[in-house]
Amino acid sequence: MSLRFRQLQAFHAVIETGTVTGAAAHLGISQPGISNLLSQLERQTQLKLFARAKGRLVPTPEAGVLFQEIDTVVRGLDHVAQAVTDLQNQKAGQLQVVSPHALSIGFMPREIARFAERRPNLSISFQTQYSARIQEWVQAGLFEIGICEEPVLGDAFDATHFRFECQCALPEGSALATHERLTPEILHDYPFVVMGPEHMTNRQTREAFDAAGAVWNARVHTHLHQNTLSFVKQGFGAALVDPFTIAFDFEGGFVTRKFEPVVTLDLAVITSKHRALSEVGRDFLGGLLESIGRFAL
Repeated sequence: MSLRFRQLQAFHAVIETGTVTGAAAHLGISQPGISNLLSQLERQTQLKLFARAKGRLVPTPEAGVLFQEIDTVVRGLDHVAQAVTDLQNQKAGQLQVVSPHALSIGFMPREIARFAERRPNLSISFQTQYSARIQEWVQAGLFEIGICEEPVLGDAFDATHFRFECQCALPEGSALATHERLTPEILHDYPFVVMGPEHMTNRQTREAFDAAGAVWNARVHTHLHQNTLSFVKQGFGAALVDPFTIAFDFEGGFVTRKFEPVVTLDLAVITSKHRALSEVGRDFLGGLLESIGRFAL
């Protein structure tokens, strides 16, 4: 089977943008052109990749698997194209950073803005992803610098490790705010907003309640740190929230208290052992480690 890259690129763009119209605008080709490429791909793979629902293309489970397999390849070639453009335009370097969602709302945009302030011609590539994919992208050379949740897998990285204490967030006006610190005993059967069951903060909190013989009432499950705090503001319960999400939330509607025993978010700043950092990357990394260290234990 000989698949053409343009077919995979069109498929990837439809998944990323959610529509044929968006994919066409992203790739600079016509909507019929996108539809034709998708039809070719389905014929060659003999897979049904999309179903129609209310006039929209809905990816099938097979499409989800294929997307995961080609995502890194398509993004990699996009980076190559961007690198060629930068060289043609003689741009003063490119900053390539990827981070988890918890740092993407306020912390990383602030750090990048500070760095770019004295570099007006800097080209910036910033993405957010889950930690396993972040490590994959840094190892593959798609990004120079990554911030990921522990554990760091394998020995392909130079890594600087940090631990961050999570605070217990409560809805504003909660009677529990009269306590200076909160424990599993105090929070016995109190509703919680929690990350997924395999997340480190979930495991640590569950172990703390089990050790205390207290009931951990996990009412809402979500997969983003910002979502946990949003549910707290809406009165769904308490949550153990990382310091970045708390520091860059300016809306209010919640209070925080220390939780004992301490629950931590463990992160690492990683670069490839086998690929030298650019001058831009080295300069940014020094400031990043200093800034992120201010939040650490």
